[in-house]
Amino acid sequence: MNIPILYEDAEALVIDKPAGLPIDRPRAGGACLEDYLEDLKLGFQRAPLPVHRLDQDTSGCLLLARNPKALKRFSAAFEERLVEKRYLGVVDGLLEQQEGTIALSLSKVSTAKSGWRMIPARKGKPSITHWRKLAEVDGRTLVEFRPETGRTHQIRVHAASGLGAALVGDPVYGSRKGAPRTMLHAAGLLVPRPTKDPIGAMAPLPADFAALGFGDA
Repeated sequence: MNIPILYEDAEALVIDKPAGLPIDRPRAGGACLEDYLEDLKLGFQRAPLPVHRLDQDTSGCLLLARNPKALKRFSAAFEERLVEKRYLGVVDGLLEQQEGTIALSLSKVSTAKSGWRMIPARKGKPSITHWRKLAEVDGRTLVEFRPETGRTHQIRVHAASGLGAALVGDPVYGSRKGAPRTMLHAAGLLVPRPTKDPIGAMAPLPADFAALGFGDA
C-alpha cells in the first residue's frame, strides 16, 4: 500500500491515511498503520508515531511526530484546541440551513449486544462542531466540518443527532447504506508551533467521494 506524504520536515510528517487502514492492530488481526511506520522513517533513526486518531474508515490528514519531544508538543497543541482541523463528509439527506454550530455533549455507552458507541448526553463531555453546506447531489449533501473539540466519533454523532442526517455508509450512527465505508475525510490540518512555521497540509478528496458526485471541494 502506498501512503502519500503531504508534509515533511525534521520533526513531523503528515500522511494521507487511506480509508480502511486502522491506526491500531484490530483484535481479529490484519493490517494497521504500525506495519508502515518503518517505511515512514525515511532515513531517520526513529519511526514516526501518530499524534492523534482517525477512525479506520476515515481517510486524510494524519500527523506523525518524528521524535518524543515533538510528540509531546503536538499532543499538547491538540489538547489545548490550537489545531485547526477541516473535515469533509457526505451526509444522507438535504439540509435546510447553510451553516451552523452543533454543541452536543457526548458520552460512551456499551452493551453486550451492540458493543460501544457514543451518544448525546447532558452530563457528557462538551463537544462542539462548526459546519457549512458545500454541495448537494442526488439527495445527499457534502458538508465541511470544523470540530472545535476532538471527542471520539464526534463528527459522526453530530451529523446524525445534530444535523439529523448521518454520514453516508456509517454502520453505527447511520444506515450503512450508500457507500462501502463511512464517508468522512480529514481534508486539512494546521498545527501551530511557537518557534517555527505551522505544519499545514491538505489531502485531496478520495475517489469514492467523486463516485458520489462530489469531486471537488
